[in-house]
Amino acid sequence: MRIDILTLFPEMCQTVMNESIIGRAQKAGKVEIVCTNIRDFSGNKHNKVDDTPYGGGMGMIMAASPIYNCYKSLYNEGEPKPHLIYMSPKGKVFDQRKAIELSKLDRVVLLCGHYEGIDQRVIDEIVDEELSIGDFVLTGGELPALTVADAVCRMLPGVLSDDICFEEESHFAGLLEYPQYTKPAVWNDREVPEVLLSGNHAKINDWRKVQSILTTLERRPDMLTEENLSEKDKKLLKKHFEKK
Repeated sequence: MRIDILTLFPEMCQTVMNESIIGRAQKAGKVEIVCTNIRDFSGNKHNKVDDTPYGGGMGMIMAASPIYNCYKSLYNEGEPKPHLIYMSPKGKVFDQRKAIELSKLDRVVLLCGHYEGIDQRVIDEIVDEELSIGDFVLTGGELPALTVADAVCRMLPGVLSDDICFEEESHFAGLLEYPQYTKPAVWNDREVPEVLLSGNHAKINDWRKVQSILTTLERRPDMLTEENLSEKDKKLLKKHFEKK
């Protein structure tokens, strides 16, 4: 898979994407991430890519042509059009299901806006969808784009050591993750739950599932649906409350 990030700050994006798991995945050829500077397509000697908004108002707007020319430089005529996502607070909120969906594509382009946004005409011309990472506003689209790229890359085959590394994480199966513990068994008079020391993997798995459900119920009840809970899950949950 290839992920392109169109940005005014390519070095910032490259620094993040070249580190840790994603950096190793690139070196291993599991994913290719290319960060392209929109300013290189400004068409003027000052590399100016913004201008004042028609109709008045505060701030500056990124012009259509530099963005369009930057995007068009990424592929040749006759090649399939890459799927372009504009990172925008007006977009649909990004989630794990979308990460899985995008990971099945051969190529994704993430467009990072800046200033007060970008000219609507280039959105209408080339953008396939708009995504947001939450109900708040940032100074630019770089952090959201990096968030999406990281989440998508982790879903690619071979990026993590085993599928179970992400299958048991929060949100993958529609539930939040269960509590995790490591050595020592007692810290500041707080003990690791006894079941985790038992060596009984069936009981451990049941405990973890119940804890995932309880955590989701407490913190994100909106995520709990009939699809999340099997009949076995419901029995485990009933048994848990009967013990109390």
